[in-house]
Amino acid sequence: MLPLPAPQEDSYRRRKDLGPLEDWQNLTSKYLEKLQQRRKTWLTVGVSSRPRPGSDTGGLLHTLLSVFRATSKAEQKRLTVLVHLAGADPAWLGETVLHLSSLFSPQILAGQLLLIHAPPEAYPPAGARGAGASGPELNAEQNVDHAFLMSSASKLSEYFLLLEDNAFCAPNFISHVQWKVDTLRYQPWAFLEFANLGVLGKLFRSGDLPTLARFLLLFYREKPLDRLLAHFRVLLAQKDPILCTPFLFYHRATYYPPNDRQKASGARRKSPQAPDNPPGAAFTDMKVFEVHFPWEAYTLDESFFWTHNVSAGNHLTVILNQPADLRRVQVLTGTIVDGKYALEKGQVELGFGPEGMPQRCSSFVLLGQLLEGQLDQEVVPRSAGYQVSCVKLLANANQAGGLIVRHIYLWEEHARDAGHSG
Repeated sequence: MLPLPAPQEDSYRRRKDLGPLEDWQNLTSKYLEKLQQRRKTWLTVGVSSRPRPGSDTGGLLHTLLSVFRATSKAEQKRLTVLVHLAGADPAWLGETVLHLSSLFSPQILAGQLLLIHAPPEAYPPAGARGAGASGPELNAEQNVDHAFLMSSASKLSEYFLLLEDNAFCAPNFISHVQWKVDTLRYQPWAFLEFANLGVLGKLFRSGDLPTLARFLLLFYREKPLDRLLAHFRVLLAQKDPILCTPFLFYHRATYYPPNDRQKASGARRKSPQAPDNPPGAAFTDMKVFEVHFPWEAYTLDESFFWTHNVSAGNHLTVILNQPADLRRVQVLTGTIVDGKYALEKGQVELGFGPEGMPQRCSSFVLLGQLLEGQLDQEVVPRSAGYQVSCVKLLANANQAGGLIVRHIYLWEEHARDAGHSG
C-alpha cells in the first residue's frame, strides 16, 4: 500500500478548505508520476472504505471479489481498481491490508489493484473521525474520503466508476458500461448512473475528477455526498440524471432486521405484493464459490447464486423450517441485463414429507418448466401448495458456462389472507 502524505500546516484554515487537496497533489507528485508510468486503462473502479461500528468488515473483500469475478480476462486488461482505506484505526488498516494482500496478490503485483491511505492529519481539524461520529460529521468525513479518492484516480484511466464497499456487480459490467458510453458519445453528460442507490454505480470522465474533488472539499460540510454529486451534475449543465437500465450494481443487502423499537411499533411493514420467503435454508450439489452462495438466491435483497458447468440432475433446493401453504412461486435465472447465464433447460418442483438429518423431502411434484430461464406461477390446484416443505430448482440437461440463480421467491396463502383482513 502506498501511503499518501498529509498536508503540512493548517491548510484548511489557511486556504478555505482547498489547501489539503493542493498540498496532497504537490506532496504526492512522485507517487502520481509512478501511477502515470503505468499503461493507462479505460476504466478505474474506485472504492472508499473505512471502519464503522456495526459494519460488515468483509464488505470490501466481497466487493472486490465481485468486481474481479464479474470481469473477463479481456475486460480486466482495461480495468484498474483503486481502493482508499480511510480512517485512523491502525488495527483495522493493518488487518484489511493483510487480507487484501493475501487474496489479491496477483492483481496488486500487476498494478491492477492499487491501495492508498490518507492519514488523519489530511482531514479537517474539526472533522470528527472517531467511532462516535454521526450525522453531519459522517457526511463530511465521507465527502473528504471521496475527494482524496477521486484526486488520486484522475490520471489512471479515461473513465472513473464509483462503487461502495458493500456492492456486487453484474457479470461483464465493463462491456455494458462501455457500450452505453459509446451510445452516448455525442450527448453531453456530467455522469451516468448504473444504479439508483446512493452514490453507487456513478460513472465520471476522469478529466472532471480534479474539479469534482475540489468541489467536494469546498462544500464537504454542506450536504451528504449524493446531494453534492447531484449539485455538481447541474453545475456541469446536466439538469436531469441519466439512469442506465437495467442496473449493473446493487448493495449486498438492501433490507435490515427490525430492531426492538421497530418490532413494537410495527414499522417497516412489508408490501402485500412482496414475496414472503418463509424461513428456510438453501442447499445445492452445484459448484459453490467464495463470492456467491446458494442461500443468496433465497434472500429478499438483490443477492444471487453464481455457479458454472451444471450437469443434468443438479439442483438448488430450499428447505423450509416449517411446512408452508404456498400460493405462488417465482424463480428467476440469468443476468439482469440481457438474460445471460440463465438455466436453459430446467424445472421447479414442490417437495413434501420432510425426513432425515440433514433434512430432505421424501416426495416431489412438478410445478412447471422454466421458460427462458424463468418461472412465475400460481400454485394450481391450490391444494398442491399446502404443507410444502421444499422448493427445488432442477437442471434437466448439462450446461457449460456460467449460471446465475437470481431469485427464488415464495408467497404464502395465509400471508395474503392476513393482508386482506388487516
